[in-house]
Amino acid sequence: QTRLVESGGGLVQPGGSLTLSCSVTGFSLDYYPIAWFRQAPGKEREEISCISSRGGATNYAESVKDRFTISRDNAKKTVYLQMNDLEFEDTGVYYCAAERLCSVAASMIDYWGQGTRVTVSS
Repeated sequence: QTRLVESGGGLVQPGGSLTLSCSVTGFSLDYYPIAWFRQAPGKEREEISCISSRGGATNYAESVKDRFTISRDNAKKTVYLQMNDLEFEDTGVYYCAAERLCSVAASMIDYWGQGTRVTVSS
């Protein structure tokens, strides 16, 4: 069964950090770029970061560039999103997805996770 399971969300104060994990089962991580999406309250889901299948290339939306870092460990079948200097605007549900091409400008998704909630609040 193909599954992507996110974890690591929670409540954090502005300026704090969180690391999200995306664990994959049912398909080989070696062949898929993986993306992180965020859906803020009342807004559409947007792709904020992606990483190529072997980790050699990454891409970030302007809103998270220099604050978030995506990485992957194919042996552990896990992709990570390290989020630093969190802002109120980072609040939302974060989803990982297996996509055909790593690009935050265009998303072609084959598999979605169920999401993990991040709340930035003082």
